[in-house]
Amino acid sequence: MKTLLQINVVVNSGSTGRIAEEIGNLAISKGWKSYIAYGRGTPHSNSTLIKIGNGWDVKLHGIESRLFDNHGLASKRATMNFINEIEKIKPDIIHLHNIHGYYLNYKMLFNYLSHLDVPIVWTLHDCWPITGHCSHFMFAKCDKWKVLCSHCPLKKDYPSSLLFDRSVNNYIDKKKSFTSVKRMTIVPVSDWLSGVLKDSFLKVYDQCRIYNGINLDIFHFISEITQTKKRYNIGAKYVLLGVASNWRLRKGLDDFFKLRSSFNNDFMIVLVGLDKKLFNSLPDGICGIEKTESPTELAAIYSMANVYINMTLEDTFPTTNLESMACGTPVVTYNTGGSGESVSCETGFVVDKGDVDSVAIAVKTICANGKKRYLAPCRERANRYYNKDDRFNEYINLYDSLV
Repeated sequence: MKTLLQINVVVNSGSTGRIAEEIGNLAISKGWKSYIAYGRGTPHSNSTLIKIGNGWDVKLHGIESRLFDNHGLASKRATMNFINEIEKIKPDIIHLHNIHGYYLNYKMLFNYLSHLDVPIVWTLHDCWPITGHCSHFMFAKCDKWKVLCSHCPLKKDYPSSLLFDRSVNNYIDKKKSFTSVKRMTIVPVSDWLSGVLKDSFLKVYDQCRIYNGINLDIFHFISEITQTKKRYNIGAKYVLLGVASNWRLRKGLDDFFKLRSSFNNDFMIVLVGLDKKLFNSLPDGICGIEKTESPTELAAIYSMANVYINMTLEDTFPTTNLESMACGTPVVTYNTGGSGESVSCETGFVVDKGDVDSVAIAVKTICANGKKRYLAPCRERANRYYNKDDRFNEYINLYDSLV
C-alpha cells in the first residue's frame, strides 16, 4: 500500500484544509494510506492525523515572528518530533500545502527533505514561499521578490513583525531551503500564479497547474431560499453576497461600503465571515453573518444570493468564486491575481480592480437579466472545471507518475 503524507496548517477547515482533506479521501479510495500533518485546530478527518506541536508552540512561534520577523524559523522541537514521525511513516509521496502559520520550522524540514529520496509535491496557495515576508504582494505593488526582498512595505501585515525587518535574510534563507530538494514538483493553483513563479527562484522546478476543486454534492443550487432569507431577516430583496474568512481591507470591505450607495432599498449586501466588532458597526443596507464552517449553510447562502461579488484586492484563486457558481449564482469580481480566471462571460463579469462603478453596473445587469439565466451555465462551468473528483484525481495521477 502506497503512503501519502500531506502537510498543511489546518485540516478540514477553510479552503486549504478542505482541499487537503478531499485529496486524502480520494487517495484512500484509490488504495493509498493517507496521513495529514497539521499545526492548528482540533479537526476530524478520514485520514490519520499528526499534530505538529501544541498550542503553546504556536503562541511562542507567533511571539518570535512578531518580535524578530523570523516566521517559519521557530517551532524547532515540534518540527524535530514531526520529522521523527515521518521516519516512522516512510511515505511514498510528501505533499506540502501551507507550511506557514506559526507551527513549523521550514529550514529544518527542508534540510531533512533534501536528504530524503522521496518525491515532493508542493501546492502553492499564496506567494509566501517566494517572498522575504508577505503572503501576497499585489496590494503593495511590490516586485522585489523577483530579485531580493528588502525594506518590506508589508512588515506589519501577516506574518506581522512589530520591530525588525528581516526580509533580506528571510528571502535568502527561503531560497536556499526551497531550492535544496532534488525531486520536487510545484503545483500553482492558477495560471496567474504559474506566471509569477516563472519569475521567482522556484522556476528551477517543474510545474503542474491544478485548479482548486470543490464538492459539488454539497455546493449546489438549493431552490428553497425563503427560509434562508427569513433566518437572516433579509426579506424580498436582491441579495448581493460577499464571503471572506477574514474581512481585511484587501478583501474589499471598503469597496462594499462604497458600492452600497449605488443601490436603493430593493437591494441588500450580505457579508459572511464578519467578526463581532465589524458585525456591530455595519451601515444600513449591509447585513452581516458571522463566519461559518458549515459548507451546507454556505451553499444555502450562495443559493439565496442573486450575485456573488468578490472585490478582493489580492488573491491567488479564490474557491468562493467556484462555490458560488456551483450553487448557480453568477460572479462579479475584480481582475485580481487569479480571481478572474474562474469566471466566463456566461457566468458573470470581470472588471478592473477598484472600479466600483463597473461592479455596480455588472450587478444591475445580472439582476435585470434574472438569476435563472445564469443557473445552468454556472453549474455547467463548475462541473466541467472545478469538480473535486476530477481536479484532485490530477494529484493522484501526479503521485503515480512520480512514484
